[in-house]
Amino acid sequence: MKKTATKIVIATTLMSLTNLTYAQEFKRFSVSAGWLHVMPQGKANPFNINTNVKNGTVTKVGSISTTSFLNSVDPNAMGTDLGGEQFNQKEFLEFALKEPSLAAILTDGNGNILPEVAGSANIYGLENWRQNDAGLEVDDVDTLGLMFNYYLNDKVSLQLIGGVPPKVDIKGEGEIAAPLTGLAVSPNEIVKILFPDGITLGQSIPITNLGNKSKAATVRAWTPAIEAQYQFGTGGVDKFRPYVGAGLMYAHFNQIKLNEGIRADLISAGHMIQNVLDGKGGAALDRKVSSGDMTVKVDADDAIAPIVSVGFTYDFNDSWYGVGSVSYAKLNNKATIDVVNKNTGSKLIHATTKIDIDPLITYVGVGYRF
Repeated sequence: MKKTATKIVIATTLMSLTNLTYAQEFKRFSVSAGWLHVMPQGKANPFNINTNVKNGTVTKVGSISTTSFLNSVDPNAMGTDLGGEQFNQKEFLEFALKEPSLAAILTDGNGNILPEVAGSANIYGLENWRQNDAGLEVDDVDTLGLMFNYYLNDKVSLQLIGGVPPKVDIKGEGEIAAPLTGLAVSPNEIVKILFPDGITLGQSIPITNLGNKSKAATVRAWTPAIEAQYQFGTGGVDKFRPYVGAGLMYAHFNQIKLNEGIRADLISAGHMIQNVLDGKGGAALDRKVSSGDMTVKVDADDAIAPIVSVGFTYDFNDSWYGVGSVSYAKLNNKATIDVVNKNTGSKLIHATTKIDIDPLITYVGVGYRF
């Protein structure tokens, strides 16, 4: 009986010492560093575009090249001649401008329609439109990842996910074009006889092609995240311990640099809008510089998104360990592009698009507990 009691006392003492040793060696903090690879899964979304040219705006056309004038005519518009026969307006105008006697009346001899012939135009379609076949996507990126853990106990920890903010390439998809429609009315007697109801306008005016650039923009991305994690297994016993985690990611974007070709296209579009507002519709279609001084401003909203992770740690010894994980965040934000006339402060063009980033994030690193 005494021997049995002695064994129980010894066993109890050993268990107590084991627990005491574990309590003394339990480490509250860890840090790891490694390779962070971000693979956005989102697709491009449409652009919503507004300009200062309200629907129904009446602008003088002024001098306009015959090429721009013909390009602005709706290719499907029909007219009716004095005999009641229908004709295609654009085809008739192309014929008339090639006829020397009519060209002498309608043009200045240098390839431009005379202002007194061009008259004025009632403009529609530029106030707002949705560009469904154009948008922005985020490219893959690699950076140095840093993970900081605080362990509440052997199973549960709080992890701060960070790293060196990477420079991210933004890819463009599709082409942006302005859907101009309207009616041109001329005070010229000959034109009024031929087109008593006016000349129907209908043109998709190219603004910029996002898809033919290697990248539309670059941006610096700051995306820290915090997670609560649960680790399976037992510390000091299991070397390999899988874990799951869930939390929130915060995204901030700065140092946005727009592709210079796209910037130049948007500045040209700003001059187009200003020319229309200045009563120089012909100069707008001829892509001439306006009275304004244009600048392009680009911004991206901050965002907060849920993030989930699965991963594992593998202990090399009491302090050093390897770690690998895969995370997914349902992250999106809004990008804004404004073309502003610096002379007046007027925002001539305002465009927005939603960017679905939705990154799949892989991480492989080495860590240290202390």
